Parts: sequence; structure tokens; C-alpha cells
Amino acid sequence: MTLTLRVLAPDQSVFDATADEIILPSTTGLLGILPGHISMVTAIDFGVLRVFKNGNWDSIALTGGFAEVESNEVTVLVNKAELGKNIDSVQAEAELEKAKNKLSQTQDKEASPEKIKAQEELNKAKAWFQASKSN
Repeated sequence: MTLTLRVLAPDQSVFDATADEIILPSTTGLLGILPGHISMVTAIDFGVLRVFKNGNWDSIALTGGFAEVESNEVTVLVNKAELGKNIDSVQAEAELEKAKNKLSQTQDKEASPEKIKAQEELNKAKAWFQASKSN
């Protein structure tokens, strides 16, 4: 038995295929989904969705959104997503360093809009970098 996984962003369908196992980056931690999983809806955090199929793991970088599990079908709706194999790891690492530097420049500010935006950019950069290294 397999799962059907659809990962959708506003501008594209990123992934639409079957999988043996899925690991979602929910806002409460990593969530493993196997065939026969109970129906549920969960919030998705910045992170890497892992897809196990035919003995191999693939990665998809995600920004926030939602996932629904229903009758062995998993639908993930996110603001942005990209297959790990399509991410340039050198560029992703450069973006990660840039985001770390930007956040360090806002450390003296309490929960300012600049600091919140810098933290969000860092979270996205981490997800893209991790996904680029996972394939």
C-alpha cells in the first residue's frame, strides 16, 4: 500500500506521485505518515519534507502552510516549495550565511519587524540548504 502525495504552492505543483512514507515538518515537530494513517490536518513550518519511495529518500524544501491526510492521500499546501534536487547547494549555503549575518545585525532589537523578517529568512535558508544536501 502507498500514499499519494501532492505538494502545491501558489505558482506550481511541486510534487504529485506516490510514496511509501512521508515525514512532514509540522509546527509541533516532525510528523511521520505511513499508509493507513488517521485523517488529520496540521500546520506546516519552514523545513524539509522527506519522501521515501523505492528505497530512496527525496527532499522538498517548504515554507509555512498546511497538510491534510485523508484516506492515504496527503495534500500539502504551502507558500513556497522546491525539490531538493533542483536546489544549488552552493547558492543555498551562501543564502544561509547571508541570512545568519542579517539576523546577527538585529540581535540588539527586541521583537522588531526587522528581526522577525530576518529570522524568517534564516528559517527559509536553512530549509533550502538542508534540502539541497539531502539528495
